[in-house]
Amino acid sequence: MPVREPTPLLARHPDLPRRLAAVAPGAKLLTRPAEWAPYACDGLTARRRRPGMVAVPADAGEVAAILRLCHALEVPVVPRGAGTGLSGGALPREDALVLSLARLDRILEIDPEARTATVEPGVRNLELGEAVAPFGLFYAPDPSSQVACTLGGNVAENAGGVHCLKYGLTVHNLLAVDLVLMNGETVRLGGGGLDGPGLDLLPVVCGSEGLLGVVTRLRVRLLPRPESVRVVLAAFDALRRAGDAVAAVLRAGILPAGLEMMDRLALRAVAAYLGPGYPECEALLLCELDGCAEEAEALAQRVARCFAEGGAVEIQVARTPEACRRLWAGRKAAFPAMGRLAPDYYVMDGTLPRHRLGEVLETIAALAREHGLAVANVFHAGDGNLHPLILYDAGVPQQREAAEALGRRILEACVAAGGTITGEHGVGVEKLDAMCIQFGRGELERFHALRRAFDGKGLLNPGKAIPTLHRCAELGGMHVQRGRLPHPELERF
Repeated sequence: MPVREPTPLLARHPDLPRRLAAVAPGAKLLTRPAEWAPYACDGLTARRRRPGMVAVPADAGEVAAILRLCHALEVPVVPRGAGTGLSGGALPREDALVLSLARLDRILEIDPEARTATVEPGVRNLELGEAVAPFGLFYAPDPSSQVACTLGGNVAENAGGVHCLKYGLTVHNLLAVDLVLMNGETVRLGGGGLDGPGLDLLPVVCGSEGLLGVVTRLRVRLLPRPESVRVVLAAFDALRRAGDAVAAVLRAGILPAGLEMMDRLALRAVAAYLGPGYPECEALLLCELDGCAEEAEALAQRVARCFAEGGAVEIQVARTPEACRRLWAGRKAAFPAMGRLAPDYYVMDGTLPRHRLGEVLETIAALAREHGLAVANVFHAGDGNLHPLILYDAGVPQQREAAEALGRRILEACVAAGGTITGEHGVGVEKLDAMCIQFGRGELERFHALRRAFDGKGLLNPGKAIPTLHRCAELGGMHVQRGRLPHPELERF
C-alpha cells in the first residue's frame, strides 16, 4: 500500500500565519515556497523536503508562545539551529513548522571567576571561543563545523570535536539549560555548580536531537587555556599500524588533548585543497599534548617514542603556536577538501573500542572494494569515533543507493566490534534503520516512554532519532523480537 503524503501545513491551517503573528509579533514568518529553499535540508543534503512553513522568533518568549500555539493546534514542530547537522535531524516536513533559533544569538554573560558563559542557542561555537580568549579561557568542544555550528545545535547532538578526548563532549561542559517544552512551559535543568538536587536530567536533554524540548538559554563551563602545547605528527605505511599506535599511546597512560587520524585518500584531498605539507603515507596521526612547558614537552617525547616503536616512518613535533596551527589546519579542512575528489560524499559516524581500530579500518577498506566506491577516513582516533567519507556521484544512477548501503555495512561492522552507530552526528533520519540493529524492544520502548514524558503528543521533531517497533519489525525485527542487544561483546556491559 503506498504511503499517504501528509496534508500541507497551510492547507490544514490556513490561518496559522495570522495566529502566529498575534502571539509572536516580532517573529519572521516565511510563508512563500521561494523563502523555504534554505530550510529544505541540513548538512545531509541527499535528503530534502519542503517545509510547511518557517518561523524565526526574536526571543525566548516568542519561542514559548509559538510552541504553546502549535501544541494547542497539534502542529508538528521541527527545531533548527544553523543546519550543519549531518544526520537529517533538521529535515523538515510539509505538515510541520520549522522553528529556527537563528535570531537568539546573544552572549549573555561571561564570568571569568566562575569560568562560565551564559549564551543563547544561536551563538556560534567559534564565536564563543573568540569571546572568552581575552580572559585566558577556552570552550573545549570544537567540532569541525565550529565556524558555523551553533551551541544550541551542539547540545541537540552532543557535539564533540578534536579536543573531546581529554576535555569531553558537550555534555561534559554543559552546566544548565532553559528548555521550552512543547506545551510552551519553560523549565530550567542544571545550575551553576557541578551537581544539584533532584534527578540529573541535563544529560538526557543533551543529545536528544530536538525531541524533548527547545533550548533557549545555556550555561557552559570554560577552562583555562593551557600554558604550552605540542603537536606530534606521525606517518605510517599501513592503517593497521596507525590504529595500533593509537591504542599504544593510551595504554601508556597518556591522555592527549586530541588524537586524530587521516588515511591516504583524505591526505590527498587535503594536499590539493590546502597544502599543509603533510608527508605522503598510508595513515597520518596528529596528537596534541598540553600543560606547562615541561609537561607538554615530556609528553610529546613519550608519544613520539610510542609512535616510533609502532612503526612510524616519519615523526615531527610542532612546538610553536604557528606550527601547531599549520598541522591542525589540514585536519580541520578535511571535510570541505573532499570536493576535490568527487562531486558528492556521504559522511558516516560510528564508534568502536580503540583496540579494534586497525581491524575495523581493514574491514571498511574491504567493504569499499565490494561496493565499488572509494572511502576516505578522517576521524577522532583517540575516542574511537570514525568518520568514513564515502565518495560518490549523485549524477550516476545507483551510486547514492550504493553509498547508503555501504554506510549501513560500516555501521554494522562498528556494532559487531562492540561499538555504536553514532558518536556525535546523531541519528536523525539517517540512522533510524541502524537503531534497529543496535537496540532491542526493551531499549526502544524505554526511549519512547522517555519522549512521551516530555512531549506527550509527539509533536517535536517527529519521525527522528527513535524508530518505531513496527519499522524495526519491517526490517526483519530480529533484534526487537529477541528484546536484547545483538552482540555478545555489547551484552557484557
